[in-house]
Amino acid sequence: MRSFFIFILLVNWCFSQEIPKVTSGTIERIENFKSKFVTERNIDVWLPPNYSTIQKFDVLYMHDGQMLYDAAQTWNKQAWEVDEVMDKLIAAAQTKPVIIVGIWNGGSTRHFDYFPQKPFETLSIKQQDSIYNLNRSEGVKLFNGKVSSDNYLKFIVQELKPIIDQKYAVYTDYEHTFIAGSSMGGLISMYAICEYPEVFGGAACLSTHWPGIFHVENNPIPNAFYQYLKQNLPNPKDHKLYFDFGTATLDALYEPLQNEVDLIMKHKGYDSNHWMTQKFEGENHSELSWQKRLHIPFQFLFGK
Repeated sequence: MRSFFIFILLVNWCFSQEIPKVTSGTIERIENFKSKFVTERNIDVWLPPNYSTIQKFDVLYMHDGQMLYDAAQTWNKQAWEVDEVMDKLIAAAQTKPVIIVGIWNGGSTRHFDYFPQKPFETLSIKQQDSIYNLNRSEGVKLFNGKVSSDNYLKFIVQELKPIIDQKYAVYTDYEHTFIAGSSMGGLISMYAICEYPEVFGGAACLSTHWPGIFHVENNPIPNAFYQYLKQNLPNPKDHKLYFDFGTATLDALYEPLQNEVDLIMKHKGYDSNHWMTQKFEGENHSELSWQKRLHIPFQFLFGK
């Protein structure tokens, strides 16, 4: 019952229109961005205190944009506080100048927007139907529609990125364009750099939800992801991938699955300059945990 009420809170909260408050830099909103590929949603762009049109900035696209900046406005009163983390790194000259594009999730569309589509479609129809019939909680479906993450990525690449490139003083090439998220947002970030290696030069995937659902026993999904990665990982010489996981709550499922991914990364030629996997003992599946370690992927992707 508790998860049902949390789900309702999430859906209602997703339509809040208040601009988040930040302690450094500024937020500019593109409100109710209309797309031919996904449901409309807000885009909250964080500009660091030193933003100006005199220089160009790297760009980081982040999923679950509602959860990034202001804990007072989130459904669980937690946030990544990305403005604080990134501003400290920029001020200390530990990273290059970066703007952050926070893409709100669609609430009830989140799971099928973020679930990597091509791996899903390699499953048998029987397996797909079984997954579609799963419940998040009693009476609440895990999926509220067909997996359509290819459309979600088209929205980012074909509709959102051109607006960001035109409106802001940013580099537009893949070497300065990155993508990041946690849990299902980690999955879609992995999928984005594999599908669009000419657009994204790096991805940060925190607490990557390799099970895709909420159990690992007799679950065909992780193997579908492994096979996809073997065929589609981008060039290890000019792309960066960061993964991590905790050991508590939902993150307790991830270590053996991430170990399999790490073997694939090594086999595909990734080294410590272009790939990092971190384990955080005792950390759980929450924005507070991701906030505490966010400086690590930021430095890995954007370090000078």
